[in-house]
Amino acid sequence: MLLDRFETLLEFLATNPAQHPRGSAFYSFVDGVVKQAFLEAKPVFEAGKPVLLAEFGELTLPYEKMGAIDSIDLFGLDELLMFAFYYRNKGRYQRAADIGANMGLHTVLLSRAGCEVEAFEPDPAHYDKLMRNLALNDVTNAKVYKAAVSEKVGQMQFVRVLGNTTSSHLAGAKASPYGDLERFDVDVLDIKDIVKRVDFLKIDAEGHEAVILKAIELEDWDRIDAFVEIGSPENARDVFDKFDGSSINIFAQKLGWQSVRDFAHMPISYKEGGIFISTKAEMPW
Repeated sequence: MLLDRFETLLEFLATNPAQHPRGSAFYSFVDGVVKQAFLEAKPVFEAGKPVLLAEFGELTLPYEKMGAIDSIDLFGLDELLMFAFYYRNKGRYQRAADIGANMGLHTVLLSRAGCEVEAFEPDPAHYDKLMRNLALNDVTNAKVYKAAVSEKVGQMQFVRVLGNTTSSHLAGAKASPYGDLERFDVDVLDIKDIVKRVDFLKIDAEGHEAVILKAIELEDWDRIDAFVEIGSPENARDVFDKFDGSSINIFAQKLGWQSVRDFAHMPISYKEGGIFISTKAEMPW
């Protein structure tokens, strides 16, 4: 199986950060290869058997449909770049928050990178699979919350997008959700409490990321870093304005992980790759 030949994939990706923009020849080539490798491995996932995920070793993530996409889509190249960062920085971070944990893939790998993990997932269906996957992968250093994250403690309405449950979100986070929807209340926890306990954030909040980031005090960034997906141009502007003129840097995948100096260089959706927020002068690849 092709995946079995990727023993050093994460180190390879981490060694070439300047080539990570989506428009690069490197990205296009590697993206095609890894898509083929994970597609070939689909029967193994369907059987609930472990696959080799490069330097992180064997991983068990039983196949699941999530509307129009499936659990194999969780291994897209942008995600693999994040996994490469986790691998390259093993031991750098002690406690991580996985905000928007979905089925737990990032929680498993952050755990293997040496972190105590707090995982936050409000969708009960995803939460149940998250708990199952942590058990299947012998993760014992994670605390899981069936909750979303925002700027306050309480309850909010959650919108489950049946056509793509990875796109589900807190009400108001997306202007015009489409397709068949379900709405129900979920618990919400305050990011200001969470950042007191962790030194690394992975934020995939489906349009709520600007609310979360704006609630974090600037002085907290002296001891935390964050990987973030940007969901809209409006959120991109809010995030850029939050840190503009401060000592906190936004490093963008679309720039080969160089620092964003002007809003024109800010990614405005997940289609332009992620960002890394830190007071560090350079992103630690």
